[in-house]
Amino acid sequence: MPEGPSILILKEEVQQFAGKKIISASGNSSIDMQRLTDQTILAFKTWGKHFLICFDGFTVKIHLLMFGTYRINERKETTPRLSLIFDDGELNFYTCSVKILEGDVNSHYDWSEDVMNENWDPQKAKRSLDKIPDQMICDALLDQNIFSGVGNIIKNEVLYRCHIQPESLVSKIPSEKIDELITESSIYSFEFLYWKKKFELKQHWLAHAKSTCLRCNLPMEKKYTGSKNRRSFFCTNCQQLHV
Repeated sequence: MPEGPSILILKEEVQQFAGKKIISASGNSSIDMQRLTDQTILAFKTWGKHFLICFDGFTVKIHLLMFGTYRINERKETTPRLSLIFDDGELNFYTCSVKILEGDVNSHYDWSEDVMNENWDPQKAKRSLDKIPDQMICDALLDQNIFSGVGNIIKNEVLYRCHIQPESLVSKIPSEKIDELITESSIYSFEFLYWKKKFELKQHWLAHAKSTCLRCNLPMEKKYTGSKNRRSFFCTNCQQLHV
């Protein structure tokens, strides 16, 4: 599943179509394609893993889910979920969720929940964590209403940086460590963006998909953790379990 930084890259890559009129729209999603024809794109926005195409009075929300892809000025052999044709190019999305949000996009999103948005509010994240004391931190970090944009890679890397085991309970983690987790969730997301643009993201992984702890030179544990049952990679020696 593409994480927040990857969706920001998508936003940057499609700026050539901002302010452009859609000549035709098609695809196998259930939205009204005719509604998009002759509409001018006002802006592209992102909220975490959501890619937003903003028009006058409504917004198209695209979520790439686990295996979604896109093509700019080219297409795959398979039928797209959404294809937008312009005078000077095209934008195609595959294996994704496509929905229409009515009205002002700002009424649908709290930008302070997005770890890469300029309005990101770490204190709000901490208040939200206070409301889920018995939840595992591995689930809390993937909660898009607290850490919008954080995915499994970021989760694993942040927990490793902060020396915390993923099955630790939110309420048992020391306050200063919670602050560190919140801070690192944003810091690492921007580092993820920088490395991905340079095509060297995997070179910088310290925990995700690793078999040996780089700090301890001991085997890393791979385990599906939390209610979300997502893969966690962690060291039982240097990452403390708070329960």
